[in-house]
Formats: sequence, C-alpha cells, structure tokens
Amino acid sequence: MSYRPITDRWILARAKLLEGRKYYGAYPGGFPERARVLLGAWPTEPVLHVCGGMARYYPWEGGFGVNDKTLDLDPATSPDFLIDAREGPYPTGFRAVLADPPYSAEDAGKYALGESSYPSPNRILDLALASLPAGGRVGILHYITPGMRKDAKFIASVSVMVGGNNRDRVFSVFQKSASRSEA
Repeated sequence: MSYRPITDRWILARAKLLEGRKYYGAYPGGFPERARVLLGAWPTEPVLHVCGGMARYYPWEGGFGVNDKTLDLDPATSPDFLIDAREGPYPTGFRAVLADPPYSAEDAGKYALGESSYPSPNRILDLALASLPAGGRVGILHYITPGMRKDAKFIASVSVMVGGNNRDRVFSVFQKSASRSEA
C-alpha cells in the first residue's frame, strides 16, 4: 500500500488573546488544537512554538500545553527562548515543533523587528528537524509549503482559511525519519 499525505481544509475564526492582548499574527481560533493532532502531541507533551512568543496567551484549552515553550526573536513577547528562528540552534527535548512565522518579508515588516528578520520556511524546517528525535514532527503555518526533504516524511497539507477577503495559508507537517545510525 502506498503512502498518501493527509489533506484537509480548516475554516477558522480570528482568536482573541488572553488578558485582552492584541498581536498581529496570533494563531487563528481552533488552530493549535487541530495542529497538535497532526503533530502527534497530546496537550501534556512538550511542543516548541517557533516565532510564537505570544502563543502562551492563546485562550482555548488544548492549544498551548502545560509543558509547551516559546521561541521568538522579539524580547517584548517574553519568549522562553530568545533565539533568532533563522539561526538556531533550536532547543531539544520537545515532542514536536509548531512554527507560525511571518508569511513574507512584507508581513515581517508588521512586527517590531521588521522585514530584515523574515525567516524562510525552509530554514525553519531544517532547524526544527535538527532539534527533534526520529519520529518527531514539525508543522509550519505559512503561504509556502517548504521543500520536501530526504530526511523527513511529508505527513499533511491543510488549507487554513480565516474569514473572507483573507489569503489562505497552508499548514504543512513533516516527520523526521530515522537516520542510519538511529535505525
């Protein structure tokens, strides 16, 4: 039997963050709970949220787990790891990585650090895969599906829509393969 990636379409709403916080680029309502299923991570299993400094303020149960941590370049978001997503290395010890970076240099310009801080989805995928054990999964919400990797299996592609007059995004999920030394 041949393998076929999961495909789907999620129609979600804008999320309001806890404590009345406002942030351009926050997770859509209902997204992290669904993403965790495709990442294979229960709410108690640790997930690293890359470019996700504000993820801890996601309001719905099951979206940001009790053992989750954030990685962000903007110190104003008070991330657990103040690291440039373009440079890494990413911390280890996580079941999965969930990345929600700016979707273009233009979008990056809407954040405090500006267009020059735009991390490419391919670079994020490379660094995230390097931080995970074999079988760990990486999910990226972006306009671009990263290129396929020999060291990872393409698991899912989900179209994510947030209301009318918005661009659809794609949630791409990859699973790290076992290397010869781990096999």
